[in-house]
Amino acid sequence: MATYLITGANRGIGLSLAQRLARRGETVIGVCRQSSAALVATGAQVIDGVDMADADAVASLPARLDGQRIDGLVLNAGIFTNETLDALDADAFARIQRQFDVNTLGPLRVAAALRDHLAEGAKVGIITSRMGSVADNGSGAYYGYRASKAAVNAIGKSLAMDLAPRGIAVFLLHPGRVATDMLGGHGDIGPDEAAANLIDRLDSLTLADTGTFWHANGTPLPW
Repeated sequence: MATYLITGANRGIGLSLAQRLARRGETVIGVCRQSSAALVATGAQVIDGVDMADADAVASLPARLDGQRIDGLVLNAGIFTNETLDALDADAFARIQRQFDVNTLGPLRVAAALRDHLAEGAKVGIITSRMGSVADNGSGAYYGYRASKAAVNAIGKSLAMDLAPRGIAVFLLHPGRVATDMLGGHGDIGPDEAAANLIDRLDSLTLADTGTFWHANGTPLPW
């Protein structure tokens, strides 16, 4: 039995990850801003009141874990808005900044806060997006989301280098276009299918693959 900590675990992909991992007998720690009945029903240990943009809340995580070791860290929490070139007003720039704070700095805050809780040989999955791929951008717009995900990809690569001496692997994982509340319920696959694919990637990838960028379906993605 392994212990997995998942951020953004109260709904969407994070909740589906918690449900699937709990069903196969893993110990699950669900971190979120606000808990949900569905998350509690998984039997996960719930740590709520944690906003990825709140440095003090993230810094409280080690004390709330009470010495627990983590075998799998899934940095899933994120937000999404669209900013277009013809509407870059002050509100748009505020949304861009918020996406960087949550999508980019949030995973780094959590990884840094919990680095001493990661077991030797642990795996870290950062849930990013192919929209963070510069090579794959063929449509433009989405300035904050694209840039925040490209930046977290760079952070993930650095974490992979820094944690490799401890045998800890880091992967950048695109879940697909998932029908969650974040996308208004629109998508190509559901959260449960996305979670199944993400778990398959975490199970199959090894330290030899650390610092690589993958579609959850098993296809390598370009930076």
